[in-house]
Amino acid sequence: MTSFNAILELIKLELKMEWRMKYAIAGAILYVVTTVFVLYTSIQNEESTPWNALYWMLALFIAVNAITKSFALNKSGAHLYLYQLASPIQIIIAKTIYNLCLVFLLLLVSFGVFSLFLGNPIEQIGLFIITLFLGSMGLSLVLTFVSAISSKTANSGVFMAILGFPLIIPIFLSLIKLTTITLQSEAGEYLSDISVLIAIDVILFGFVIILFPYLWRD
Repeated sequence: MTSFNAILELIKLELKMEWRMKYAIAGAILYVVTTVFVLYTSIQNEESTPWNALYWMLALFIAVNAITKSFALNKSGAHLYLYQLASPIQIIIAKTIYNLCLVFLLLLVSFGVFSLFLGNPIEQIGLFIITLFLGSMGLSLVLTFVSAISSKTANSGVFMAILGFPLIIPIFLSLIKLTTITLQSEAGEYLSDISVLIAIDVILFGFVIILFPYLWRD
């Protein structure tokens, strides 16, 4: 089996596992709608809505809730099965791609719900979609790897917070800056910020590819 086919089969496995837990996807979507509605009812009387900050605050919790279970579902038997099925690099790439698609989809859904309740101030929609994708990639890389580490500890939630949030901070600084540009009628200089975000994603990918095999074999 080639590496591409192995990764594809692993992604299919993730989809099958997710489908068996359909309540998880429904719960994530319900979480998005409920949270946005609560935010809407809380700030509807405010003169100005901090749309940018609220959206990425919600995005952080969406990503954490969606990816935390990546390796938590892999009990000892499933871990051994995956160990024999594919290489560690194929496994982490497959899980990252799956989480990327899941987070990107949920962020698009949250954007739609945000637009419904809080309005849509985005002027540069194309740039905003690119920002969402690059942000989803960075969050997926960090949280998938941190989920793998925390799954080997007793207090996985604590380790997710301790290890994950410091790595997420530079990603969110770039995301908020880029989103601020998308709120303007005329896009300013954004190529440097896009480059920074891409560089962060590439560096994170390199670290994950190098370090995960040692973690997986432990």
